[in-house]
Amino acid sequence: MNDSSTWSLEPILSLNTSPSHSSAFSLSATSTQTSAIPILSMMTPKPPVCSFDDAALRLLLPIFYSMLFLFGLVGNLFALWVFVFIHNRRNSVRVFLINCAVADLVLLACLPFRILYHMNGNRWQLGHVACKLVGNLFYMNMYISIILLGLISLDRYLRFQGTSRMRRGSRARQGGYGWSWSWLACGALWVVSLVALVPMIATAEDKEDNDKCFQFKQRHLARGKAYFNVVLVALFWLVFLMLIASYAKIACRLIKVSRDRPELPNAQRYERTAKKSFFVLFLFTLCFAPYHTFRPFYILSQLDSTMPCDKLKLVDSINEVMLLFSAFNSCLDPVMYFLLSGSVRKTALHTLKHHLGSRISYLNEATSNSSTTEFRRPSVPLTLPSVE
Repeated sequence: MNDSSTWSLEPILSLNTSPSHSSAFSLSATSTQTSAIPILSMMTPKPPVCSFDDAALRLLLPIFYSMLFLFGLVGNLFALWVFVFIHNRRNSVRVFLINCAVADLVLLACLPFRILYHMNGNRWQLGHVACKLVGNLFYMNMYISIILLGLISLDRYLRFQGTSRMRRGSRARQGGYGWSWSWLACGALWVVSLVALVPMIATAEDKEDNDKCFQFKQRHLARGKAYFNVVLVALFWLVFLMLIASYAKIACRLIKVSRDRPELPNAQRYERTAKKSFFVLFLFTLCFAPYHTFRPFYILSQLDSTMPCDKLKLVDSINEVMLLFSAFNSCLDPVMYFLLSGSVRKTALHTLKHHLGSRISYLNEATSNSSTTEFRRPSVPLTLPSVE
């Protein structure tokens, strides 16, 4: 029975293992696997898209930006009105302050777009070109303000350190060469900034989202923009160091004079002026230093294609908060304007007093304060520059 059963199975085995049936089976299996590949690929889940929509920031940012817009608009319009129509002294500091006020007003004009974007649930409806235009205008005018404040500090320091002959020549040129040079410097700054703005708008990002704006963007295919941002960060720290050096030297010399020569009529005024210089540095540090300290990490994350989504969200949120501090500078700049220029401050306060009358009688006291450039009493042997 065992032999017979074995013999009876041989034809079946030989039939199943014949070449024709074997090839047919293999082709059938191959075709089945091939047809299953697209099905499996369709069933494979795609990696999740990293969303930067932070609900808390989406609610808070419109509130803070609205406050900055209102206070900054009033302050800078008032400062510009004083510089152009009220204060008639023509000098380089006034030119720099006028251009700084204009830059702040252009920056503030970009804030309503950010406010509407966040109020609309972080959805942009004006296209990616308009998004890049508004965003880059914001940054352009922020750096114009930074550079102008650096030029003001350098101008004051050079005048402060100049000899008496140089100071007399500077005064003689207030209505001529010095006035023209400051306008030329500001004009060149605006032209260079606008020329640099064009490629930032024309160059495409890694991904153009028409409904997204003012958020984290990858720079894998737009590395030139990332490198340009590195240059801007380096420029800020250069200006920051220049401000520290110039105002610190001016303040230290004024404090030394006030303590070594307390009998001078303006001795106490020198020390107050020195404290104002440090206050200007404090405001500059508060607004811009946090943003530019974090900025290198932000740029590196834009170039890193392996960073996980949760870290990218954290980077984007921190950048938004730091940027809010930078925008806060547009509200504080008018304060710095009146700290920097004693004659402008006097003119503004006298104008307010004229319009408001006795309701603000305390302005009489405020008009007696002066800045680093108001040291023109003949009884003071120390001669300091007049740049008001």
